[in-house]
Amino acid sequence: MKITSEELHAKLKEFFGFNSFKGEQEEIIKHLIAGNDAFVLMPTGGGKSLCYQLPALCLEGTAIVISPLIALMKNQVDAIRGFIHNQEGVAHFLNSSLNKTQIAEVKDDLLKGITKLLYVAPESLTKEDNIQFLKQLKISFYAIDEAHCISEWGHDFRPEYRKIHDIVQEIGEAPLIALTATATPKVQSDIQKNLCMTEARVFKSSFNRPNLYYEIRDKANPKKDIVKFIKENSGKSGIIYCLSRKRVEEIAEFLNVNGIRALPYHAGMDSNTRSHNQDMYLMEEVDVIVATIAFGMGIDKPDVRFVIHYDIPKSLEGYYQETGRAGRDDQEGQCIAFYSYKDILRLKKFMQGKPISEQEIGNQLLMETVAYAESNQCRRKILLNYFGENYLKDSCGNCDNCLHPKKHFDGQEQMLTVIELILSLKEYFVEEHLANILAGESNSKINSYKHNKHELFGIGKEKGVRFWAAIIRQGVVLQLLDKDIERYGLISVTEKGKAFYESPQTLMLTGARTFSEYDDDDDDEFGGIGGPRIAASGGGDPELLAILKDVRRSESKRLNLPPWIIFTDPSLDDISIQYPITIEELKNCQGVGEGKARKYGKPFLEVIAKYVEENEIERPDDFVVRTVVNRSANKVYIIKCIDRRLPFEDIARARDMDMEELMDEVESIVSSGTRLNIDYYIRQTIDEDKIDDIYNYFREEAVSDSVNDALKELGPAYTEEEVRLVRIKFVSELGN
Repeated sequence: MKITSEELHAKLKEFFGFNSFKGEQEEIIKHLIAGNDAFVLMPTGGGKSLCYQLPALCLEGTAIVISPLIALMKNQVDAIRGFIHNQEGVAHFLNSSLNKTQIAEVKDDLLKGITKLLYVAPESLTKEDNIQFLKQLKISFYAIDEAHCISEWGHDFRPEYRKIHDIVQEIGEAPLIALTATATPKVQSDIQKNLCMTEARVFKSSFNRPNLYYEIRDKANPKKDIVKFIKENSGKSGIIYCLSRKRVEEIAEFLNVNGIRALPYHAGMDSNTRSHNQDMYLMEEVDVIVATIAFGMGIDKPDVRFVIHYDIPKSLEGYYQETGRAGRDDQEGQCIAFYSYKDILRLKKFMQGKPISEQEIGNQLLMETVAYAESNQCRRKILLNYFGENYLKDSCGNCDNCLHPKKHFDGQEQMLTVIELILSLKEYFVEEHLANILAGESNSKINSYKHNKHELFGIGKEKGVRFWAAIIRQGVVLQLLDKDIERYGLISVTEKGKAFYESPQTLMLTGARTFSEYDDDDDDEFGGIGGPRIAASGGGDPELLAILKDVRRSESKRLNLPPWIIFTDPSLDDISIQYPITIEELKNCQGVGEGKARKYGKPFLEVIAKYVEENEIERPDDFVVRTVVNRSANKVYIIKCIDRRLPFEDIARARDMDMEELMDEVESIVSSGTRLNIDYYIRQTIDEDKIDDIYNYFREEAVSDSVNDALKELGPAYTEEEVRLVRIKFVSELGN
């Protein structure tokens, strides 16, 4: 079928009310109407759905739209019916949410030729009775929405998507259009091969969304940061993404307690509740939806003003897709992600037990996310580079790294060392392996290749593994090195890198931000942190902070306790920002809690009150973060179980936690002032001599509660879990 530009513009105006197309929409639509296959890469907000909706309305027959989510189908069917007056049957969906009567009505409209768009889930498409029914229809074309679900390298892989080609062949051939908002070159190739559309014309729009602001924040006190941010952006619509259903429920409840209208959304809820919560959000009955990645795919809400990731996503592709839901109207969109390397380690643990190839892919995707989070380069440049697009500007002016740049240093020598190492090896290796060699870190793989005997082994030991990993990542971005995604991220030297090696020159690299107690070194160009983390908020009153430290020092001598037992540095930092003058206010400061506030707070509150009065300080008393009362049920359960001397493993299992989460909860209970006796469990799991050594370290030597510092001082014979358990015992006995 041929259609002129005038006819197409008339249809656009008639059906959708638009006067003009965006970007390549018109060319894509003409290409599809002419009976050709198309592969469309277009960022969220670019107008992908119009590329198949308008052709479906113009062509004879029914377009089959394969879509991954029931909520997405309902949303799009409602939208298309809204455009086409008095034709309810023009669009339908066919999935498991329909009863027999509704299915019969849908099929009746299809057979009558009323329906132009039929949305189906891939699971529904595989059912034999549906295949046989669809064979009776005239199919205008097939549209595969969210096509990244086909690829194992995509951020939302669905095995059912890989069967689509065979089913389409069985139903009857017709033109094919595959659409996605995110696809790296690797994912794009995988999709095209699977759908046998390698000859299809590719329409690729720029992935750059200039209106989106990207920022990574230290995950020191994320709940408080989120409440503060939302209250500063009062009335604006936003999404908060979490990786677990449990966290979704917890954050939604926490926001409501703090006067923010929020609802949860995740796959564990029944479909009616999910639909209700989604509709409440779309209708602006609530301001914030807290969700797992199950929410948002294709949701047509143009005025989402912020997307917050409480947990760092598992892949950069997923991150880009989710942040893309902000500012679809080309207006303001703030994208903030909280990052702690501890979360990365937890995600790696979750992958254990999966097939090796799946673990390799998962780790590779995860490390790309780490590189993005820890880098000090322009966030936009890194994102676009990941999707195979060069961003030519040095600064985008709309991300944290460009607006608040960190120091640069000449990394010529370090890059030459990396290149020399890669060129000297017979085979290619991944970033982590190369960084381990340079930092002198032995492991079974290093030893099996005899790389512990390599002349460059340990040459950069004082810098640490993460320093060298960051150098390698910047080498990839600068195209001196290449990372082969096809082969699990093996690093090689490019021709440009070889030229640099032959004729070295000044190479300005950027120091990465620091986010976690897991940094390898205390003070290098990449700003490693030893000891407690600095509060993310920063910007406290330096004069008050100095006074608070004096009070802590004198109280430490009076009580014969290490200063950090009373209040840690991050706690004092937060106190110097909030100016609390009551126990109620003090207990809400970072790492304090009611127990510590009541036990140690009085002298601190007295000096703060005096300081506030003398300096006429205007306190932020309108910002008091409230805790969720019934969240204490978990803590009460843990306290009771410990009183009954139950093994930690049993407590964690009963509460559907891993040991890491349980330890976090126990540390939180103790740091807030509750005394726990865990001697029974410590004696079962740690040698007596080790207990004494760790306890004495915290009693006599420690200048902070840092586990990392303790492990460095105590040596490799001690594990992180052992140190944490004895630290809990120490804080509980001396601090509470």
